[in-house]
Amino acid sequence: MSASFDIPAIDTVVNPQTAEILKLRSFAPTFQMEKFGREAKALEGWTIEEMLALMDEGGIERAFLVACKVGQMGLPGSWQLPYEMVADAVQAHPDRFYGLAGVDPTEGMHGVRELERAVREYGFVGAHGYPHWFELAPDHAKWYPLYAKCVELDIPIQLQVGQSLVYYEQRPLRSVGRPITLDSVACDFPELKLIGIHVGIPWTDEMIAMAWKHRNVYIISDAHAPRYWPASFVNYINTYGRHKVMFGTDFPVLGFERVRREVEELGLREESKRLFLRDNTIRVYKLDLPLSTEL
Repeated sequence: MSASFDIPAIDTVVNPQTAEILKLRSFAPTFQMEKFGREAKALEGWTIEEMLALMDEGGIERAFLVACKVGQMGLPGSWQLPYEMVADAVQAHPDRFYGLAGVDPTEGMHGVRELERAVREYGFVGAHGYPHWFELAPDHAKWYPLYAKCVELDIPIQLQVGQSLVYYEQRPLRSVGRPITLDSVACDFPELKLIGIHVGIPWTDEMIAMAWKHRNVYIISDAHAPRYWPASFVNYINTYGRHKVMFGTDFPVLGFERVRREVEELGLREESKRLFLRDNTIRVYKLDLPLSTEL
């Protein structure tokens, strides 16, 4: 673990991108380089051991690995990472990784049963979904069976909020993830831990409003570099929202060390930084880990 950072962080959104995983994808991750300036390494992938070394450099103690489901199978750009591949990484490194089960709202009860299997058999700690890939807003009825199962399993669900990215000119994806669409979901499922990821940009203030209104709504800060976060978001993390925001990178979209360094440059209050980097995640996900004040 890097000595440059005083708090061992928990990264709540990490995409394993090994050479084996890249072979499963129906498109090359060139968008990560074009839109986010990622290095050419993204095209060949990182071994799990290489990723662990990068985590150490960035002061990341543990990471949530996403077994993503990206769009309905058969459509351009869609692909799925088998739960088993993430489960294998978690089993090999239980002191570093947790699993998140990607969900597809078009799979119906099959998807609900698969989510339950991931939690009960593989020990995954939460669910993860991309509304824009299915062009189904978070408050669409097709998501509701998955929400009900998350409540039953007592796990949080992460949903991308904000704008979508255009991966294919022949299939532009509508930005269906307005944070305000979480309002109905939070009202209908007050026991559901509902997490908006990707900051909500360009509707960040709308995302903040949802987290402020609902005690069961949270935010994850991934996919956008801290130096470019809206001032209102930094203020929320640092003040009245210090218990509602969790740290994430969306690796390999953003590198671990870069994000940690830029978080340090924000000048957050010590308590706010501890809650953001570690303690909020331990509380929301009910992890059996010491809080930062206990280290």
